[in-house]
Amino acid sequence: MRLDKYICESTPLTRSQAKKVISQGRVKSGDKVVRSCAYKASEDEVIYFDDNLISVRGLRYIMINKPQDYICSNVDEQLPSLFNLIDVEKKEQLFIAGRLDADTTGLALVTDDGKWSHKVTSPRNKCKKQYRVGLDAAITEEAIAQLKEGVQLNSEPQPCLPAEVEIISETEVLLTISEGKYHQVKRMFAAVGNLVIELHREQIGDIKLDVSLETGEWRYLTEAEVKSIG
Repeated sequence: MRLDKYICESTPLTRSQAKKVISQGRVKSGDKVVRSCAYKASEDEVIYFDDNLISVRGLRYIMINKPQDYICSNVDEQLPSLFNLIDVEKKEQLFIAGRLDADTTGLALVTDDGKWSHKVTSPRNKCKKQYRVGLDAAITEEAIAQLKEGVQLNSEPQPCLPAEVEIISETEVLLTISEGKYHQVKRMFAAVGNLVIELHREQIGDIKLDVSLETGEWRYLTEAEVKSIG
């Protein structure tokens, strides 16, 4: 990795600031001062900035308990961005692995690992997502059967894949799907003659929303949680 990029990845400095401190002789490889921004730093190289050991930040994986009325966007629009909730450096390098509607709450995953995110979101991988769904009317046996078989959504060429349905009460169910179509859960229930009034994501793959996280709180994923997305 170029030395100026290495400095950017391991400190809060911008690219122009990194170039300046390198030219000033404030960066060393081992005990040797390096003044070339184009110097290639290897992964196992010992780099110092102002005599402090630095290292390239590893990829980040974050879980957020998303509140209502936050949007899954990197910038504020009509509503505040979900990224306002997390306090990390270089948030602009992060993106959301599987977006939620503004009025949907629960588990949101944020990362800067594109390959990992693709495993979460790609329909080919069939990564399961579980939602707690509050309904306007009591769910019928016919609707349950349709959901389990795979409902046909308006404007979609193929029916949804079969869903898993667990009944909590007449108007509350746990729904598990393995796709990510636009507004899919709401459209699925509309297709069986019901209306979603509350929607909360509880799980993605084997990653469950941490019950210790209050609404709006976040934490880094554990190594086991990251590896569970295969």
